[in-house]
Amino acid sequence: MEWWKKLLYKLLFPHSAIVIVLVPVSAALLIYTFAFGDQNSEVAYASYGISAYALTVVCARAPKMFYKAKAIKEENRYIQRYISDVHLRIKISLYSSVVMNTFYALMQIWSGFYFGSVWFHALAGYYALLALMRYFLLKETLKDKPGEKVFWEYLHYRLCGVLLLVMNITLSVIVFFIVWENRGFEYHFIHTIAMAAYTFAAMGMAVVNVIKYRRYESPVLSAAKAISLVSALVSVLTLETAMLSAFGEENDGAFRQLMTGLTGAAVCMAVLAIAVYMIVNSTKEIRKLKGAKIDG
Repeated sequence: MEWWKKLLYKLLFPHSAIVIVLVPVSAALLIYTFAFGDQNSEVAYASYGISAYALTVVCARAPKMFYKAKAIKEENRYIQRYISDVHLRIKISLYSSVVMNTFYALMQIWSGFYFGSVWFHALAGYYALLALMRYFLLKETLKDKPGEKVFWEYLHYRLCGVLLLVMNITLSVIVFFIVWENRGFEYHFIHTIAMAAYTFAAMGMAVVNVIKYRRYESPVLSAAKAISLVSALVSVLTLETAMLSAFGEENDGAFRQLMTGLTGAAVCMAVLAIAVYMIVNSTKEIRKLKGAKIDG
């Protein structure tokens, strides 16, 4: 009876090298099965079995992995610094966002010239404005710590609000082409499901961070999180058009136009409201700070 227990233990807790290989292999087999393969073939059945075993092994190891990750987090000084230093997190986030937004803008510009489409130029304008706003905020955080020079931060905060107004025009053009041409962002259904997971996570984090970072009383941090919220809202629109394209019926043209039109209008109105709030609020605070300097 003991050998059964030992065998079961070895099956549930194999060597770490086996787990490291097993997880990506099972993921690759599932992607191949759903994207390119016959779901009733031998490869499909093998992928189901391997992925089920991989999931079982990962779940069995989950408590141990959790405590190990927790120990690494507490012992590693770089991780501790990243967790405790909010300014460092903002800088890393802005650096990566500027690079990615710039890359996407250049890619859409090239697509616009290659395909001769205003659609891609509108997308390029959207990503370029996102990159520009985040660059201004990054530049401010590199000079001083957020919260040290509030007056200059409010100037950048207001500038971001103005750029959001300009970006809203670009968004309106994108929404117009989505509705007018009755088209959207088309992806494979697996890609669409991954987009859904990312969008819901991004939206949740954006809403929480907008509220959370208000306590630091730094306009730069507030602006960075407001831009993240706007980006998440646009991702919702992108996800909706992708899901309608991936899972909708061919004769759902009128329904697709209605839904994308309503969602697009709602997103544009939300972006407009955020931009107006940023401009009005920053202008009030700038006047207060100027008045305090004169009185002083």
